[in-house]
Amino acid sequence: MPRSLKNPRKPRRAKPKGEGSSSSLPSMVPASAPARVWEPGVDGIGEGEELQCDPSAYDSLHAFHVGWPCLSFDILRDSLGLVRTEFPHTVFAVSGTQAEKSSWNSIEILKLSNLTGRKQKLVPIKTSMEVSDEDSDSSDSDDDGEEMDQPGPRRPTLQLRKVAHEGCVNRIRSMPQNPHICASWSDMGYVQVWDVSSHLNFLAESQSDITRGTPSAFNQAPLAVFKHKDEGYAIDWSPVVPGRLLSGDCKKHIHLWEPSSGTTWKVDPVPFVGHMGSVEDLQWSPTEENVFASCSADGCIGIWDTRLGKSPAFYFKAHNTDVNVISWNRLASCMLASGSDDGAFSIRDLRVIKVDNSPVAHFEYHKHPITSIEWSSHEGSTLAITSSDNQLTVWDLSLERDEEEEAEFRAQTSENVNAPRDLPPQLLFVHQGQKDLKELHWHAQIPGMIMSTAADGFNVLMPSNIADSLPPVCAQ
Repeated sequence: MPRSLKNPRKPRRAKPKGEGSSSSLPSMVPASAPARVWEPGVDGIGEGEELQCDPSAYDSLHAFHVGWPCLSFDILRDSLGLVRTEFPHTVFAVSGTQAEKSSWNSIEILKLSNLTGRKQKLVPIKTSMEVSDEDSDSSDSDDDGEEMDQPGPRRPTLQLRKVAHEGCVNRIRSMPQNPHICASWSDMGYVQVWDVSSHLNFLAESQSDITRGTPSAFNQAPLAVFKHKDEGYAIDWSPVVPGRLLSGDCKKHIHLWEPSSGTTWKVDPVPFVGHMGSVEDLQWSPTEENVFASCSADGCIGIWDTRLGKSPAFYFKAHNTDVNVISWNRLASCMLASGSDDGAFSIRDLRVIKVDNSPVAHFEYHKHPITSIEWSSHEGSTLAITSSDNQLTVWDLSLERDEEEEAEFRAQTSENVNAPRDLPPQLLFVHQGQKDLKELHWHAQIPGMIMSTAADGFNVLMPSNIADSLPPVCAQ
């Protein structure tokens, strides 16, 4: 259960610009020799060698940090459009810090604006004219590679507001129906519910960079507080019943929060009990208001029905090690994904789970613990994963190996890259460059956009090949 970032150090900054800063990741100068794809866990880095980011692999790529590392965050739904495909983009999010001292922690309400990007082809085809004029156009090519890092007023902007939070924030989640309502798990054993509407309204109306200087944290009382017997990480809002919340702790207990009004909750003091180890993650069913799933350090997954008492309706061994995270597919509600401490992740069909609980798909690409897993908001066969091996991977389970297509692809890229031949055909994209990756989320309103957090800050990325797998209404 590789979860904690207790007592970390703040990331160093070359030129401090206040409490938060944002930038586009720079384009790399192409190497003179043919490039080779580096495989984590397989290839080493020799003396004098360095890894280079290929900017053509992204439609958009940005990095930022807010000071202290964040173990958890959530992307907030907004009113800027249900399906947004045109650059530049604006993103609202909420995160929680892992500061050196308990009293230094805060909930951070973020606004990222002017996130620029570009559309590119996966395999550019050069014409004879382009080949002959390649040298003369090299300067233009360099300029094209810098489109994601535009100077002046077109640079991305990070704005933030802070709310004081006692203790490190283990996990934070926003209510899908009312995004200004957020629940946080403290390492001091408290689950708290917050109303951040005033901060969101301020950021939404502000057009300037407000991060200069050192923003102080607002002292704000939470709407509700519940003390567990121990700290925890598992928390989830119901997507069906507004305000219904679950929280699970390291003492194996799961508590149900029922809203009694728009700003108050009644927490059932009698917990759901069934796991033999820490409750690591919780997921409500996307379609049934009384059904939820849980996973645990005991290697098991439980399916619960709140109408049937405090024991799981069904309980099974899912992995050989701790089950760290689960994700319930909201587009294909029969599919549940889980990631474990040994780096494996599995997909199960809940329609047949009582007859056969073996996975319909199982992958062991990652060799270190899975720290986050989430299905795409726009494509039911696509999911993304973060791992302690410092990789963020995107998978499309509908893909199968096509040797003819692979041969054609290799013929077109053979002059530029030597690609490995033993990768799973479902592996769609690998993102690297962050250290100690902890969590990722898809943006529900911007198809193909992923945001991730790690010990050294946040990344916002849009892989260029993700749009090819999206439905036409999202990919246009």
